[in-house]
Amino acid sequence: MSPRRKLIWAAVAAASVLAVWSASAEGGFRRYVKLNRDVSALREKNLKLAQRNAQLTAEIRALHESPEAQEQAAREELGFVRPQELIISLEDKR
Repeated sequence: MSPRRKLIWAAVAAASVLAVWSASAEGGFRRYVKLNRDVSALREKNLKLAQRNAQLTAEIRALHESPEAQEQAAREELGFVRPQELIISLEDKR
C-alpha cells in the first residue's frame, strides 16, 4: 500500500473516531439536539406570551375607552353592584 493511501485511511479512521465521539460526547451532537429542542420550546413560549400580551393590550384599550368594559371589570373584580340590585350567590361553600 502506498504512503498516500495509508495517509487517506488514517484520515478516514481519525474522522470516524471523531464523528463517533462527537455523537456520544456531552458537548457534541447530543448537546446540539438538546439546545435545538430548547430553542423550539422557547419560541413556542414566546409566541404564547406575545398572544397573551396582545389580549392584555386590547383589554387595557377597552378599559380606557369603554364605560361598559369599566363597569364589567368593576363588577367582576371588585364585586360592585348598582343601587337597588339584588345579588344571589349560588356558590357551594363546603
